[in-house]
Amino acid sequence: MRAAVLKDHGEPLEIEAVDYPEPGPDQVVVETEACGVCRSDWHAWQGDWGWVGAQAPPGQILGHESAGIVAAVGDGVETLEEGDRVTVPFHLADGSCPHCRAGRANVCETVIPLGFTSASPGAFAEAFPVREADFNCVELPDDVEFAEMAGLGCRFMTAYHALADRANLRPGDWVAVHGCGGVGLSAVHIADALGAHPIAVDVREDKLERARELGAVETVNAADAENPASEVKALADGGADVSIDALGIAETCRNSIGSLGKRGSHVQVGLTTGEEGGEISLPVDAMTMQEIDFHGSFGMPLVRYEELFTLIAQGTLEPSEIVGETLSLEELPETLASMDDYETIGIPVVTEFGN
Repeated sequence: MRAAVLKDHGEPLEIEAVDYPEPGPDQVVVETEACGVCRSDWHAWQGDWGWVGAQAPPGQILGHESAGIVAAVGDGVETLEEGDRVTVPFHLADGSCPHCRAGRANVCETVIPLGFTSASPGAFAEAFPVREADFNCVELPDDVEFAEMAGLGCRFMTAYHALADRANLRPGDWVAVHGCGGVGLSAVHIADALGAHPIAVDVREDKLERARELGAVETVNAADAENPASEVKALADGGADVSIDALGIAETCRNSIGSLGKRGSHVQVGLTTGEEGGEISLPVDAMTMQEIDFHGSFGMPLVRYEELFTLIAQGTLEPSEIVGETLSLEELPETLASMDDYETIGIPVVTEFGN
C-alpha cells in the first residue's frame, strides 16, 4: 500500500510503498477514507517534543485525524466487524488503567499517540492498525461524512473538551482564542454555538476573516496591535472569562493569560515548538492575585463522543465548516511544509490515497 513516510526531520515526506498492516488480536485495520493534516503533524515532522518523549522517529508514518472503514479484524475483537465506519481518537488508550475506567481515556497511563511512534503507524496511508480496537474505535453515524469526521479526531474534539469540560464554558462568556489555525477556528465555532462571545486573535487577516464567518463577534490582528491582550480586555468589558492558547508559543500563551479578567480561565491547547522546548515563563504573581486558573487540555475523553455526535445531528455544531481543502496523498508533503508560514486555513484533509 502507499503511505507518506517521514525520512528525516524537516525533509519532505516521501510517498512510498509499504507493507499492508496485519491486525494483532486486539486490533483492527482501518482503510483510510480521510485524514486531517494537523499542526501536530508539522511538529512531528520538525522533530519537536523530544522533551516529553514523543519525538517521531525517521521511518514513521504520520497522520492522526482519521476516519475510515474497518477492513480486517483481530481474533480478540468483539464489537467491530469488516465494513464498520469508524473514527479514532489520536490518543489510543489501553482501556483498563484507572483513568480509562474513570472516563478519562485521553490521559491514559499508557497512551500511544496515533502516528507519532513506531508502535502506532499513522493514517497518512491507505490503511492503519488500531490498538485495543473495541475501546478506541468510535462508530460513525450513517449521515456523517468521512472528511467531516477527520478533523474531529484531534482539533475539533480538542477544542470542544477545552471549552465545555476544562473551562466549563457558559452562555454569555467572553472567549479569547489566540491563534486561528484548525483548533483555534474550531474553538471559535464551538464557543459561538454554545452561546459564548468569541474574540479571535491572529496575525493574518485572512484567518481572522474566516473566524468572523465562523462566529467571532470581534477580532484582533496581533500583528497590528501594540498590545493584543489589552485590546481583548477592552473588547471584553474588562477581560475575557475564558482564553485559549491554540498555538503554543510563548507570546500567544502570555497574551492569552493577559487577556483574562479576574478569576478567568486560561486553557493551554497548543503544544510548544523547539524554541520553547516545553517551557514558558508566566506571570504567576499576577495570576495568583487575580485568581486566574490555568488548565491543560489534551484531546477529549471517549465518553464525550456521544454528546458531540448529538450536537452535530442537531446542527448546533458543524465540523465540516472547519475543513479548509481536500487533498491527495501526493499533495500532502507540500501542504505540511506550508505550515512553516501558517499558510493553511482551517483543516486540510487528505481524501485520496490510491494511485
